[in-house]
Amino acid sequence: METEKNQKLPVLNQKRPAMTKKGAYAAISYMASAVLLIMFNKAALSSYNFQSANVITLFQMVSSCALLYAMKYWKIISFTVEPHSTTNNPVNLVPLKTLVHTLPLAMSYLLYMLVTMESVRGINVPMYTTLRRTTIAFTMVVEYILTGQKHSYRVLGSVGIVILGAFIAGARDLSFDAYGYAVVFVANISTAIYLASIAHIGKSSGLSTFGLMWCNGIICGPVLLFWTSIRGDLTGMMNFPHIFSPGFQAVMLLSCVMAFSINYCVFWNTTLNSALTQTICGNMKDLLTIGLGWLLFGGLPFDLYNVAGQSLGFLGSCLYAYCKLRGK
Repeated sequence: METEKNQKLPVLNQKRPAMTKKGAYAAISYMASAVLLIMFNKAALSSYNFQSANVITLFQMVSSCALLYAMKYWKIISFTVEPHSTTNNPVNLVPLKTLVHTLPLAMSYLLYMLVTMESVRGINVPMYTTLRRTTIAFTMVVEYILTGQKHSYRVLGSVGIVILGAFIAGARDLSFDAYGYAVVFVANISTAIYLASIAHIGKSSGLSTFGLMWCNGIICGPVLLFWTSIRGDLTGMMNFPHIFSPGFQAVMLLSCVMAFSINYCVFWNTTLNSALTQTICGNMKDLLTIGLGWLLFGGLPFDLYNVAGQSLGFLGSCLYAYCKLRGK
């Protein structure tokens, strides 16, 4: 009886496998792509005052699907873990049963994309990255609900340091925007659901990273096209004064390229490591994002509270990385 009771108790401090070299490459690739994507999106939405965030998301999705189909057509990639399909018909590239299986993942992805894009608009880049750090707490809760994932006390401690740093960094924000803050927190919840869905659904679907990206695109693309049409976003885009500006077109093109890269890296990193690791990676790249945000867009006044909070958050992220690399 005593043995059975001990087996039922959750063990939080159990040793976990260390991060592999491939997993480390995935994490670093994500961080590099994420920094560039935030900058390009911010440039389009703020510097050029482009009002249709959903149109940017639609362009990114269409570009991603077109590139995936081209690579599949030329047999550069496969949509399944074990290649068995030779058809080039877009309708038959993924079986209908598998497509239905990935439907919850695609819907969470659509919500994640739309809300995250909107959250960049109404708040400065340094404060955006600060508030986004609270995604860690949401991710841990959703991950536990969907997969029963538990973490060691060292990991919980490092996460607590990150969140504490986020609150300290934002303690003296002079540009408070209730709507902007609310959208960022909704983005945090949708991000947590999306990442946990990758770990829960992605590994059981039999699809490769590219296959999961393809399913997301062909499911979400028509929905997003319909949404942007009824909202008048497409009409507004055609009347945008900078639509033929070489600078704006370059920003849009680079945004689409980075969106493809980051989508691949998110799936790659989450499936190789975990949803929480993916979230922590989003915090580790914040130092460079904040520096570039201050330099290019301005916004948040430089003060001791912010520096201390950002440093504390970065320290917590490094401690988490150390725990993962050592398998603790």
